[in-house]
Amino acid sequence: MKLKVWFLETRPQFLLLSVVLSFLGISIAWYGGYFHLGYALLTFLGLLLCHISVNVLNDYFDYKSGIDLATRRTPFSGGSGILPASLLKPRQVLWFGLISLMLAVPIGVYFVLARGWGLLPLLILGALCTVIYTPLLTKVGFPEWAPGAGMGTLPVLGAYFIQTTVYTFPAVIAAIPSGLLVFNLLLLNEFPDVEADKKAGRKTTPILIGKTRAWIVYSALTVAVYLWIIGWVIAGIMPAFSLLALLTLPLAIKAIRGSRKHEDMNRLVPAMANNVQVVLLTQFLLGVGYILGRVFG
Repeated sequence: MKLKVWFLETRPQFLLLSVVLSFLGISIAWYGGYFHLGYALLTFLGLLLCHISVNVLNDYFDYKSGIDLATRRTPFSGGSGILPASLLKPRQVLWFGLISLMLAVPIGVYFVLARGWGLLPLLILGALCTVIYTPLLTKVGFPEWAPGAGMGTLPVLGAYFIQTTVYTFPAVIAAIPSGLLVFNLLLLNEFPDVEADKKAGRKTTPILIGKTRAWIVYSALTVAVYLWIIGWVIAGIMPAFSLLALLTLPLAIKAIRGSRKHEDMNRLVPAMANNVQVVLLTQFLLGVGYILGRVFG
């Protein structure tokens, strides 16, 4: 039972994001003719440890601030529920998050030494986004950029750099949708937590501009992801098979329509579920597109 509690504390339903981020970055590198299986597996492990750290530390700080005691939990927001249920002690959760992050550090150091110092700034920025997001950035205002960068664009670029030892303009172009998608993942998941977040002094986008305007931002960024892919395919920077990512458009439309009625939880929760699928499947299909682009290009 205790092992299951520790596992649930990681919020495993969100850890698939680490898989698709690694997969996308490695697929982009493979499209350019680079692939090392050992580096790929180690990249995934390091990113998974960082993601666990993000989830666990977020749970700890939310509990300490009182948010988890006041929020309305859904399958996609409101924390794991482990601390409010007293299944683990706050100190245990804090150390779990910190140890997960510390276990990722040697992997990062190895890659910096083995693949190049150009990786170091990216790792530092990613670590900062991980550690200070909940206790600091959420109180500064419009914090969603940090997960978008730290658990979106930067991991894709990092996975690409580890395979190739360089950053390229096409790789940056391919990594931008990940940042937008993860930004949107956080943004929509904040909607049910607005009142609790206000009491804790947070300044998320739905709090600062209201849910209706935040929904407009969410919708615009969702559309922007697809237009971005189409535009760069037309420009010849992304392979034509990248258009496979457009297969998630029906899910995106459902998410936009459902979240428009954001005060109705019976509409919002399914919209959040559709949004999670959009985030994961769009990046996965984009990675598949790069693989097929090399096979048939």
